[in-house]
Amino acid sequence: MTRGNDTKITDELYAYMLANNPPLDTVQRELVETTRARLPEKAGMQSSEEQGPLLAFLVRLTGARHIVEVGTFTGFSALAMAQALPPGGTLIACDVSEEWTAYGREAWEKAGVADRIDLRIAPALDTLRAMPAEPHIDLAYLDADKGNYIPYWEELVPRMRTGGLVVTDNVLFHGRVTDPEATGPAADIKEFNAHVRADARMDSVLLTVADGLTLSRRK
Repeated sequence: MTRGNDTKITDELYAYMLANNPPLDTVQRELVETTRARLPEKAGMQSSEEQGPLLAFLVRLTGARHIVEVGTFTGFSALAMAQALPPGGTLIACDVSEEWTAYGREAWEKAGVADRIDLRIAPALDTLRAMPAEPHIDLAYLDADKGNYIPYWEELVPRMRTGGLVVTDNVLFHGRVTDPEATGPAADIKEFNAHVRADARMDSVLLTVADGLTLSRRK
């Protein structure tokens, strides 16, 4: 197969890309570095640095006022999106860890957006199922346990307003989605990608951003 662009992302090119994107502010940078320092074995769960400005851009682009995040970890992505919300906007953050989200709570307070974020510590499926059933979500960010991506999707999609956007992270899963014998989370992601591709309710594009990012618009 011939590719239209064979640019390889070297460390130098990645640094160039970051340098030509909106920089992280002081609180965002501190949260990224704190996560890396205090949770080195889990830091890979944090959304990539370039995803913060991208998510904020998508919030502004869609005019989102009601955001749902499934999988918050230490709160970097929630911070970026909450900062981009208009006055009166809210973000419901779903996670199961008081420990990890404590870093986020501190950062949200420092950034002055804690009042925009409703952190719900519970299994995300329970949180989603307790939400109003009618379409009301403007933007959703899905970045949680891969085995539940399809159930999360099926709870989110009916609740998305027309034109609402679902952003899904890790859809290339470290490149392992090309393995025909993939197991575990990689196999879960392959199944999810096929599920999304076949969903006539949504217009979707899969992008090679970070570990793979799918943007899905509710028809």
